[in-house]
Amino acid sequence: MQIVLLSGLGPIWPAASSFYDSDNLEGTLFDRKAEQPPLHPGLNRRLGMQHFHYRTEEGPKPLIRPRLEAEPHLTTEAVTSILETAGYDYELFRLEDLWDGQRLPRTSPDVIALSTTYIVNMRSMRMAVAWVEKHFPDVILIVGGQYSNLKYKKIMEDFPAVDFIVKGDAEVSFPALLRQIEGDRAFGEVPNLVWAKGEGPSREICVNKTEYIDLDAFPSPEFDGTRRIVPYESMRGCPFTCKFCSFPAASPLWRYKSSEKIISDWLHYSEKNSSQLIRAMDSTFTVPPKRLRQLLKDLPQHDIKWEAYSRANVLTDQETIDGLEASHCITLSIGFESMSENSLKYMNKAVRATHNRKAHEMLLKSSIDFRSSFMIGYPGETVDDYRLTHDYLVEEFERHIVLSVFSLTDETMPVWDDADKYNIQVSDFDDPDADWSHVGMDVHTARALHQETFRAVRWQNERAVSVLWQIPYQLPLMPERSLRDNYRVEKLLERLAFAPKDYRHDPDHVKRLSREILRELDELGIVISDATDTNQRDLMNPMSPAHPMPQHAPA
Repeated sequence: MQIVLLSGLGPIWPAASSFYDSDNLEGTLFDRKAEQPPLHPGLNRRLGMQHFHYRTEEGPKPLIRPRLEAEPHLTTEAVTSILETAGYDYELFRLEDLWDGQRLPRTSPDVIALSTTYIVNMRSMRMAVAWVEKHFPDVILIVGGQYSNLKYKKIMEDFPAVDFIVKGDAEVSFPALLRQIEGDRAFGEVPNLVWAKGEGPSREICVNKTEYIDLDAFPSPEFDGTRRIVPYESMRGCPFTCKFCSFPAASPLWRYKSSEKIISDWLHYSEKNSSQLIRAMDSTFTVPPKRLRQLLKDLPQHDIKWEAYSRANVLTDQETIDGLEASHCITLSIGFESMSENSLKYMNKAVRATHNRKAHEMLLKSSIDFRSSFMIGYPGETVDDYRLTHDYLVEEFERHIVLSVFSLTDETMPVWDDADKYNIQVSDFDDPDADWSHVGMDVHTARALHQETFRAVRWQNERAVSVLWQIPYQLPLMPERSLRDNYRVEKLLERLAFAPKDYRHDPDHVKRLSREILRELDELGIVISDATDTNQRDLMNPMSPAHPMPQHAPA
């Protein structure tokens, strides 16, 4: 049996780094879609991310390095581990190549397995299935992953080309399905399977029994070779019921690995793959409390650096912060979501704004780096509610900010239970983020607030850096340098990129700002070089005559 695995990132990634405002980076030096670097009017030259380097004792190094060169894709590695354990050969075909349409798999497949973990709407699903139908019309198409877990009925109804959906845990079900395809075709015996009897409009959709695996009993994904960063899954499902999140619906039974299993896996990756960092991908790694306490007790004796996602109300006491530091936690991502008690209540977040402030205060005193996520436009939220978040980000917050316009893409989110309460209106359910409204605001207002906050944080808050363009790249930009220097470089790059947009009506100001920013970047060891430039030496030194400094400081 010839199998092609379609797995990877969705068509909106990394454009999603602009968080549902896809034109945000257009025309800036961060624009990855541009055929050539844009002309920067403040410097009177074309400038892109590839032109930035930083000085080291060994010589200049690229400031920008693709993130995926250093980090395996967890979903892909999990599925390939299942296939290899079951003894099946396969060709991995990256979904990124499917969206680009530049090439085809080398193999002529009998079966195509499509991962939907990074497919977020029906439009993307149609693109993927249409590609399969065009190039491999007679193959068996198996679908699995987060999106199909949530939309399995609609997918089977709308896409006759989809033969099977593995819904939920695939460790047992996927190999069992492949064996039945090769053998007796007794598909009713395969757990977690959605399949069709018959063909055409009369085909009957069958949903088999659900089975959950014991996460401690099954081996975690294996990785080949040296892997500096290893992504890790320690649980499935979620114990919380935030109304903007469909994780509990996608995996209704919350299960988690024991602290012993986690430490055993991490030591294995350290020894086999020479891993330097474990990146826990769970929505909330710092629960349950008993497991966290055991991890904080046992991890300090092992030299394993790690980062994870957490909730703010876990991070409000000194004992926990001290334990995280001692256990080699280096970075946390925290869903603050809002600084409005009203908005947090609408979300059923079960965290207060006071918890957010306390966690922020405690972490700033620690050695742990962190980023906090916020959203604009959750149903029910008014402009006045959001203004509390805006003011906090501009006036108080420090470190990385992830700020997104609320997305209504997923129809399975519990927020839809409140559709009448908040008068949620969507113009196109295939592309719900294009035009939505509720009693608090509409998407156009939310996007305007989004840009207003980004601009205010960009120029008024020296201590906070928006995660606006960084997602596709490795962080820190300069591993050998301090966090303070790295944050400052990110801030300066953003200001340099957006000065022409933010001050489009004042070109002289853009030039003054650009020169000032370039001078500070030079002080931080950042150089701009281009092998095709005849004036490369001058470009690498913004203090040279080729880069005369302004006579007055920027306003």
